[in-house]
Amino acid sequence: MNKPSIYGFTWEQLTAWLGERGHSKFRASQVWDWLYRKRVTEFSEMADVNPECTQLLADQFALQTLSEHTKQQSADGTVKFLFQLQDGNLIETVLMRHKFGLSVCVTTQVGCNIGCSFCASGLLSKNRDLSAGEIVEQIVKVQLHLDQAQQDERVTHIVVMGIGEPFDNYENLLDFLTVVKDPKGLAVGPRHITVSTSGLADKIRQFADDDPGVNLAVSLHAPNNEIRTRIMKINRAIPIEQLMQAIDYYLDKLNRRITLEYILLKDVNDRQEHALELAELIGDRRPLVNVNLIPYNPVDEHSQYHRSEQESIRMFYDTLKKQGVSCSVRLEHGTDIDAACGQLRSKQFKSVPSLS
Repeated sequence: MNKPSIYGFTWEQLTAWLGERGHSKFRASQVWDWLYRKRVTEFSEMADVNPECTQLLADQFALQTLSEHTKQQSADGTVKFLFQLQDGNLIETVLMRHKFGLSVCVTTQVGCNIGCSFCASGLLSKNRDLSAGEIVEQIVKVQLHLDQAQQDERVTHIVVMGIGEPFDNYENLLDFLTVVKDPKGLAVGPRHITVSTSGLADKIRQFADDDPGVNLAVSLHAPNNEIRTRIMKINRAIPIEQLMQAIDYYLDKLNRRITLEYILLKDVNDRQEHALELAELIGDRRPLVNVNLIPYNPVDEHSQYHRSEQESIRMFYDTLKKQGVSCSVRLEHGTDIDAACGQLRSKQFKSVPSLS
């Protein structure tokens, strides 16, 4: 039987669990330090922790629930990892290099049920949620990759934008955020973490109430219900009006800037009329909204969609700017290594059907 990941514990949970078994808070601090600062790969390597404690941990938990199945490195320094879980499922994690630091995009589910018609991640439906430990371990594995290079680099930013809908795995997401933010551990600043959702309105409100202090991005991708329903089936259940009401709740509650993600699809949602309609939809929310325009990464199985021309991207950007809307165009990373989220995983399933 597979053991759960030790990384699923928050600091408070680990302290309580060890305390119930007769181990002090100081002992928990030692274990935490070995996990996240020294980053051991075996419990027996925790040199100053007594053997009784390390054996207890080894009996109950796993330090390695992810194994590297495939790794691809781009010319721009992006590294895409395909990890295999203990049950044989595959997930993707991506390391990206920016001027401001090193960012890791993590996965929260095996597969995805949101069903965006342009997305490679949804080609394989949801199998299960990842545990908090499996999500945290993605960061640890990437950091170990950096450690091996011996260049004194560390993960500084996290985007929760990999395979799956993070808000559909809400409790594990919150535990993950608590662990990676912990200043005694990986110490990734909350303002350096962004969670992306396809638009689960109730969970947006709950996220505002819980306020883990991180950034929120919402995958909008269309200025009206007709287009959004066509490309994102979630819009049938949660139309734009309901989504914008939830966004208003978030903005009113936290007064914190939000990002609207907008993937540009040629002749679908990239005309000037769409940009004007998007600006009107944003309305007086302008001071707290940034639109992130995303050039489309073509997916073989979604051949009906094509990348917008550079002229169209520039026109869309300029139109929003003239309407007083803050916007940016996402820089591309790893275009030579299956850059679209889910592409590497879906290709592996085609070539290795026994893993399904």
